Amino acid sequence: MKQTKKRSPILSQLLMPLLALLVLVIFNLIRDPGFFSVELAANNNGDPVLRGNLISILNGASELAILAMGMTLVTAASGGQDISVGALAAIAGSMFVKVLRAGAGITPLTVVLGFLACCAVAMAFGAFNGTLVSVFHIQPMIATLILYTCGRSIAYWINGGATPTVDSPIISAIGSFIPGVPIPTPILIVILMGVIFSLVFRFTTLSLYTQTVGINQGAARLNGINAVGMKLLAFIILGVCCAVSGVIGVSRLSLINHETLLLDIEMDAILAVAIGGNSLGGGKFNMVGSILGAYAIQALTITLYAMKVPSTNIKAYKAVVIILIVAVGSPVVKQAFHRLWSRLTNGQPAGKAGKEVSA
Repeated sequence: MKQTKKRSPILSQLLMPLLALLVLVIFNLIRDPGFFSVELAANNNGDPVLRGNLISILNGASELAILAMGMTLVTAASGGQDISVGALAAIAGSMFVKVLRAGAGITPLTVVLGFLACCAVAMAFGAFNGTLVSVFHIQPMIATLILYTCGRSIAYWINGGATPTVDSPIISAIGSFIPGVPIPTPILIVILMGVIFSLVFRFTTLSLYTQTVGINQGAARLNGINAVGMKLLAFIILGVCCAVSGVIGVSRLSLINHETLLLDIEMDAILAVAIGGNSLGGGKFNMVGSILGAYAIQALTITLYAMKVPSTNIKAYKAVVIILIVAVGSPVVKQAFHRLWSRLTNGQPAGKAGKEVSA
């Protein structure tokens, strides 16, 4: 008797982001063998720091990776996407700057208070989006269109239309390097957020309940799961991710610009979730895949810049990538690949794949 081996669901879900990264790595190594080299050099303050395209990819994708984590939960629970994350990050960043400038100086205490304040504001707006989706049953993309439209205006009002600076060694350390630590701080923040999510998923039922609600809300309700509460929680968690990303964005420049802070990042966050092998219709998810998707997008961006592609044309190249991903992830293409794979590995029609055959 011969029995076919089944592929791991996790490995299958990570296949797309890993393949995207592999293609980019091979392409860049052929184009420039030293593209991913990393060197230890001194910064303006004389501290040793890591530099290179690889570090630029990991560092530049930090805000996107964090937003992709929260977007993954929202997509899994609601079967839709939040297109207001960039605007909400601008609101959170503006509130962060407002609190920092309210005191006599920027101290560790004011930074903590500013972060807590921007988290509270972002969670409140996240709850607003979540209420529209979970209670009023508005499609997520339509519900979040409200904040997408007016969010940056709210960020503008918070600081009276100004773009104040927050020049401080503490803020610089958050946005660049902690003195004596060669790894950029945003990369460390992404690792911390990943660890927090991993611990939450391990010791709570958040992951299971979120997927259950996304797969079948009616069945989840019959099993005692509060579907409304889970959707609302997903949007609130995404609000926290927006706050963290907003703080990083502000700290990189040491100022708040409500018009440009994380502009258009919501589309990249949705794309990262899609590249990560997650269904945009909700249900099962893999957050690691979304994070890898974020790094794949940033790797593509850095590659295009290295090839001297004008910044105005980069969105067009990303659009091509989106088309390819949508096509590859379509049921028709998946079934065709499955049939081809079955013939190559088993030498039998796809309809008999996975069944026992006599020796």
